[in-house]
Amino acid sequence: MVENLINEHLSRMDTERMRRYRNYLDFYHGRQWEGRIERGEKRLTFNYCRVFIDKLTSYLMSGMTFNVEPVNNTPEAALKARRAEEALREVHERNNLTQLDMETETDAAVLGDGAYKVIWDAGVQQVRVTAPDVQGLYAWWMGDDVSRVWKVASLYHLTAEEAGLLYGIKAAGKQVEIVEIWTERDFQLYSDNRLLQSRPNSQGFIPFLIFPNLREPKQFWGISDLQTISSIQQEMNRAMSQLSRILELSGNPIAVLENIDQSEDITVKPGAVWTIPEDARAYLLDLLQGGGVSLHIDYINLLYRILHDLSESPRAAFGGTERDLSGVALEIELQPLLQKVARKRLIRTPVYMERARMILRLLEKHTGVDFGDYRIRVNWAPVLPRDLAHQVEIEQVLVKQGIHSRRTAMDGLGIIKPEEEFRHWLEEEQKIKEITDHDRE
Repeated sequence: MVENLINEHLSRMDTERMRRYRNYLDFYHGRQWEGRIERGEKRLTFNYCRVFIDKLTSYLMSGMTFNVEPVNNTPEAALKARRAEEALREVHERNNLTQLDMETETDAAVLGDGAYKVIWDAGVQQVRVTAPDVQGLYAWWMGDDVSRVWKVASLYHLTAEEAGLLYGIKAAGKQVEIVEIWTERDFQLYSDNRLLQSRPNSQGFIPFLIFPNLREPKQFWGISDLQTISSIQQEMNRAMSQLSRILELSGNPIAVLENIDQSEDITVKPGAVWTIPEDARAYLLDLLQGGGVSLHIDYINLLYRILHDLSESPRAAFGGTERDLSGVALEIELQPLLQKVARKRLIRTPVYMERARMILRLLEKHTGVDFGDYRIRVNWAPVLPRDLAHQVEIEQVLVKQGIHSRRTAMDGLGIIKPEEEFRHWLEEEQKIKEITDHDRE
C-alpha cells in the first residue's frame, strides 16, 4: 500500500524535513517569537529575513535567457536549433515562466528546496510547466549518488469538485488525498490510498526536477537562507522590543516613593504637586540615566552588522553606502552577495538546462518535430551594472592581440547568441564588399 510506503519514508527522514519547512515558512511570514506572550509584554518584529530573501532573489533572477546551438555546423542543423529555440520561447511565454521562476526561487530560498514538474497536457496538446510544493514531494535516489533519482512521490490534496473534474473521483468527504508515484518506467495514481491508475510512464522520464537552494555536501535536500540568520533575527527583535519599552517608560516616567506607607493622587503630569511627609523622598525613575540607551543602540547596531554578514548581503546591496562607490570598488563591496549568487547559479544552470531538454523531448514525442542534435546554454545577466564602453575597449584589444576569440568576447559582453551575431556580421561584411566592388566597377 502507498500509505505504508510514504509513512515508512516519513518516519525515517522526512518528519524533520517537513517540520523544518513549516518553521521556515512561519519565520518568513513574520511569526518569529517563541512561546506565549505574557501580559504587558511588548513584542516587535522587524522582518529583515524576508527583505534579505526577496532582495537576493531579485539579484539572482535579474536576467536569464536560453539559446540552443547545433552540434553540427550545417545549415540544416542550424535551422533545427533555431526551431527548438523558438519552441522553448513559446512554452516559456505560455507558462509565464518568468514569474513562476521568481516565485520558485523565493520558495526555495525560504524552504531550502525547489521543484519543477514538466508534463504533456493531452487536453490542450501543450507542455505544461508547474512548480509543485516541495512539502508534498518525496524522492529516492541510488545509494550514495544523490544525482540519480529513481523514484518520486507527490502528495497533494484536491477538493471533491477538483477530484471529480481531474480524475472522475466521487469523493466521500470535502477533500481527497492524491498521491502520484513516478519512476522512469511506471506511473501509479492513488486516491485516499486506493489505486486508481497503474500504467507505463508515457513521459519517458520522471517529470520532476527537485533541486536544493544551496547544497550541503553529500546531501540531497538543500539549505534554507534562513538557517544562518534566524537566531540573529530573533535576538534583534528582542533587543528592539526592549529598547522600545525603555523609551516608552521614559516618556511615561515611574514615580518612586521612599519612606511612605500609603499614597493617594500621586500622578506624573505637568504641574502636578505632591504632598509627602517630611522624612519621605519622591523622585522620577530615569531609565536613560548614565547612557544606558547607548549600550542598547550599540548592541542593536552590532546585531545589524552580524545580520548583514551572515546573510552575505552588504548594505550596498540595498542601495545605501556611506561613501560614493562605482566600478571595481562597488564590486568589491558587494563580493559576498556576488559569490552567493554565483553559488546559486551554479546549481540552477543544470536545472534549467534539464528543464529545457525535458520540454523539447515532450514536443518531439507528441508533435513529431525533429530538433536534431543540440546544446542548450543558459545565459545569466550580470548582477551589477557595467561600464559597457570600457568593457568593449578591453575586448577589442584582447581579440586584436589574439588572446581570445570574437566568440569569447561576445560571451563576455553578454551577447545571447554569439554564433548568430557572428553570422550576421559575416553577411554584412559580404554585402559591404559586394557594394564596394560594384561601385569601383
